[in-house]
Amino acid sequence: MFAFVLPNHGEHRFQDARSRPIPDLNREVIVTHLALILLAIALVVVFALLAAVAAGVLARLDGATYPATLMRAGATFAAVLTLAAVVAQTLTPVLT
Repeated sequence: MFAFVLPNHGEHRFQDARSRPIPDLNREVIVTHLALILLAIALVVVFALLAAVAAGVLARLDGATYPATLMRAGATFAAVLTLAAVVAQTLTPVLT
């Protein structure tokens, strides 16, 4: 077995901590806000897809043809996205 001993034993642990710059807090806040916005958009799209699938299934159970089912599902998807955009536009002045 070989043991490698570094000169100035123990100093190498703190070398990286000394050379790092101080983090920019504004950049971290912007990244956090961007992540929250993207998460909210993804959540709205998933909710719109679920509503569209439910509308399509209900239309199909009602006896609608496949083109009519797709039209109802598409209209529901667009309506949910439009409603989310209106709510976001309405709440923007209040929350900023």
